[in-house]
Amino acid sequence: MTGKINILLLGATGYIGGSIALRLLDHPHASKFNITALARTPEKWESLRCMGLNSVLGSFADLLLLEGLALEADVVIQVADADNLAAMQAILKGMRRHHTIRGSVPILIHTSGAAVFADLGAGGNFTEVHIYDDLRPDLIAEIPATQPHRRVDMELVEADSEGFVKTYIVLPGVAYGLPSGRLVEKGIQNSHSIAIPSLVRASLVRKRGGMVGMGNNVWPNVNVDDLADLYILLLNTIIVRPEYAAHGRDGFYFAENGEHTMYQVGKAICEGMNVMGVHSELEPSAFTQEDLENYFGGSDFLGSNCRCRGSRSRLLGWKPVKTTRDMLASVMPEVEETFLIQHMFLSHSHPDT
Repeated sequence: MTGKINILLLGATGYIGGSIALRLLDHPHASKFNITALARTPEKWESLRCMGLNSVLGSFADLLLLEGLALEADVVIQVADADNLAAMQAILKGMRRHHTIRGSVPILIHTSGAAVFADLGAGGNFTEVHIYDDLRPDLIAEIPATQPHRRVDMELVEADSEGFVKTYIVLPGVAYGLPSGRLVEKGIQNSHSIAIPSLVRASLVRKRGGMVGMGNNVWPNVNVDDLADLYILLLNTIIVRPEYAAHGRDGFYFAENGEHTMYQVGKAICEGMNVMGVHSELEPSAFTQEDLENYFGGSDFLGSNCRCRGSRSRLLGWKPVKTTRDMLASVMPEVEETFLIQHMFLSHSHPDT
């Protein structure tokens, strides 16, 4: 690519997207980037604009807007929604028009998720032995469309095969860690992931760390900073040495650096709760069906296995630093912050207590 590169970042205020936005703003060649970000509220729109981004007010429900933004983009980095097929089709429509009008082939870096490999129904009672590897696209291609995120992933691979776009799909494991930087400091970026905080909130209410079944199921984990670094590495490679970055059917990049069991997370939550003075057994217990209904919409998804290795990501030059030990250590700050938030809420709700 020569000249200014028009980058459309979708999800710039999110947990992962905010960390990517910060790295784009601080990139050594940031002067060559023209970065546009989508914001869902006027407040976030103004905040992103003040950070130096071209901010556009809208959401994934605005399909014509998405199409128009994608038409103008040389690179789309999608970190907002892994499952919105209609939105992705609108983005691809805009990128097809980009190719038709300008003759160049735009780039789409999409965020899927390791849940695509989940063995739904494991119930936390065993550890799956099969491990997916991103250097085995033949096995990835066999994953059925009924798996989480899979329909959108398949749509992207098909689009790449048509030649009007090059697609690169990043599949993170359980992302963890509290991001830092000026987007967090200014309240622009969401500073919490989904999986671990949801377990912490449920555990604080039930006053005991929990797990599905025996907690023997295994998931990969990745620190949010290591993960954001992978996106930037991938972007750099695409721009400078595109022949080194596989795309389309081969363009899957797993993000993981270690594995954990649900039991280990539940145990870490128990320990954190005891440090905070919340009475809890030191061992987690299995969520009851009532617990699953109350805290997880009745789903036992957190009892599934998901195992993968990011060999292609590492061949690209990705060198994640944080490990499972760091992931388990990150549970304590999540417990502390969630406990304090809940305590403040209760104090405001009952000022005399």
